Amino acid sequence: MQVNLVRHGSTSLVAKILCGRSVDPSLDENGRAQARRAADRLNDAGPIWTSPRARTRETAALIADGRAVAIAPALDEIDFGDWSGRSFDELAPDPAWRRWNAARASARPPGGEKFAEVADRLDGLLRQIGGHHAAVLVTHCDVIRAFVCRILGLSADDWWRFDVDCGSVTRIMVEPGRTRLLSLNEGDR
Repeated sequence: MQVNLVRHGSTSLVAKILCGRSVDPSLDENGRAQARRAADRLNDAGPIWTSPRARTRETAALIADGRAVAIAPALDEIDFGDWSGRSFDELAPDPAWRRWNAARASARPPGGEKFAEVADRLDGLLRQIGGHHAAVLVTHCDVIRAFVCRILGLSADDWWRFDVDCGSVTRIMVEPGRTRLLSLNEGDR
């Protein structure tokens, strides 16, 4: 099954606030345009599942263009716990924040979840929806990063080695006994 992982389009808070699950902005105009361009790249690539966040649901609706969209809690944003809703400027001096960004294989946000737990969620969803020829999963940057690290055999500490831009498509192939990366961060660059 070819799985197309789509990061939601941009919002006015991207790169300013760690939205997580507690702050749920709508897409801005650029984000809506990114979602429409992602739809063009996907060409009706199978059923669509989305995270329950507004920014992902809106992206999925623009991609679906009237087709059904299912909400999948496994695609939800990482639970950043106590950090959710805080600005990146506010988080920068926090030693726990610096530790999280240096050691995501072992660190956990206070009251939140680890990178490995996020990848486990996606693994479970892929087992659940198997049987389709293709699927579109609309989710969040770090969810995609956690899963790409896993399928490439990288440590979660290597999350920073690749980008996952707003509105981008990352394609993977899920086959019996293996998962392969087909493309990473397809977008407007």
